[in-house]
Amino acid sequence: MNSDHARQRAEKRFKQEERARDSQKAMIEYEVQARATREKTARLKALRLAKKAVQTEAPPRRPVSGN
Repeated sequence: MNSDHARQRAEKRFKQEERARDSQKAMIEYEVQARATREKTARLKALRLAKKAVQTEAPPRRPVSGN
């Protein structure tokens, strides 16, 4: 019975360590995705602001009608 108790404790500890590793992996993955989202958002914002600046500097020309 003593070996059964030791085995149960070992399995319980193993499962706890496994959960800790899994949660650590999940947190790293979450941080990587969050960073990628922030970088993508910043890039898109810069593109949007650059496009807006170009449109403000040179308003679109109207086609000249040849009547």
